[in-house]
Amino acid sequence: MTEKQRHRGPHPADRHLFAPSALPALRAAVKDLSWLWTRGYGRPSAVKIVGDRYALRRRQREAVERCAASGPALRRRRQRRRGPEAVAGGTLWIDGYNVLTTVEAALAGGPLFLGRDGALRDLASVHGTFRTVAETGRALELIGGTLAEAGVAEAVWLLDRPVGNSGRLKRLLESVAAEARWPWRVELVDSPDGALARADQPVASADSAVLDRCGPWVSLARAAVVRGVSAPWLLDLGAGAPAPGG
Repeated sequence: MTEKQRHRGPHPADRHLFAPSALPALRAAVKDLSWLWTRGYGRPSAVKIVGDRYALRRRQREAVERCAASGPALRRRRQRRRGPEAVAGGTLWIDGYNVLTTVEAALAGGPLFLGRDGALRDLASVHGTFRTVAETGRALELIGGTLAEAGVAEAVWLLDRPVGNSGRLKRLLESVAAEARWPWRVELVDSPDGALARADQPVASADSAVLDRCGPWVSLARAAVVRGVSAPWLLDLGAGAPAPGG
């Protein structure tokens, strides 16, 4: 098993790409990209314009793209953002892979990015097949403890059916929940994004496509990391973000 499979930690180049000296350019790039999106520039072309202007590498461009938001999108997301405690006694729908991989990355020392909307994101991704890593068990404990502490009455985990090993992860989640007596329900669906966007309960995700279409949302990964990860590698790329509309 490769190092990449054992952990969702940093890429070998990340210490250079996301060094303190790189932060001013990354924050400026987030601001410029958000400005372009606000004015109707297409997503790929705007990312290329900004990335070329600041001579950003691929992973830097990914981080900037995930943290930027147009003025209207930022305004809507801020209006609908909630803390986990707001779901006390209710149901929370969870973007399973999105939340889990972020907490795994945090535990493995990978870079985390705080966007303009306050959501916490990472550069880990699931392509085709999901594999558990050394941090998976601890990540589930942190997420479960955060949900329990907030008093969430039911957590509905949505996993992408087309992703390999989703059935295996479903069984793991159900086993962890049963042992801890957590009120979890796990569903395999063809399109979690669509289901989360249509949900009539709050959702937990940092996926921009979900946040732009859903109702109330919670940055569950951020709450779990704050609760249980000591000294995470956190880069605030939305620092100094202006009021929505800018």
